[in-house]
Amino acid sequence: MIRLSVNINKIATIRNSRGGNMPNVLEAAINCEKYGAQGITVHPRPDERHIRYNDVREIRSKITTEFNIEGNPNPLFINLVLAVKPEQVTLVPDAHDAITSNHGWDTLKNLLFLTDMVKEFQQNGIRTSIFVDADLQMIEYAAKTGTNRIELYTEPYATEFPNDKKNAIEPFIKASQLAKSIGLEVNAGHDLNLQNLKYFAEQIPFLSEVSIGHALISDALYLGLEKTIHLYLDQLKG
Repeated sequence: MIRLSVNINKIATIRNSRGGNMPNVLEAAINCEKYGAQGITVHPRPDERHIRYNDVREIRSKITTEFNIEGNPNPLFINLVLAVKPEQVTLVPDAHDAITSNHGWDTLKNLLFLTDMVKEFQQNGIRTSIFVDADLQMIEYAAKTGTNRIELYTEPYATEFPNDKKNAIEPFIKASQLAKSIGLEVNAGHDLNLQNLKYFAEQIPFLSEVSIGHALISDALYLGLEKTIHLYLDQLKG
């Protein structure tokens, strides 16, 4: 079964809008795990506008499912990941002022840098994943870094899905098949939701993991967190 990792950044965004500790980010992570999520994802940014570095440390000590830390590997991020030692680190090329991640790595241009990053994290027992577009050349060069996985940036799929789901999924099928053929495991994330997730999972059944935050947390406002997680897990069943 494809694993569901819940990105809890949006819960931290709500907390930070008022100060204090409501909603409690650590409690949310523990509850996501209790309700069936197989992983927790966080994406700390330098300005700590949602997840704070201290959140990452607290969550690490309290959860038992897979912990995935994603972000741009600047020195602060690298030090945090090496100190916390999550099961997985996902390298994302977002600018410090980006509202959200909006493209994958140019793995050809950044080959040496990414190779060094992958090596450093793997030497510390951390599985690596590189965030990429559904671009065959970028996937080929991601493999050259020695990474364990790629994470496909799925916003283009989500945007096109309501108009033509077959056309929307086609580049992601090709990208995933290539990745699998050259020894990479495949994760996916960004704008996946209850409308488009099942079809994505059916067409790419060998996915290892999807990371979902914004849509899932938004749905939870109406449906409750436990029910929402169960609904997302249902979409991933073969």
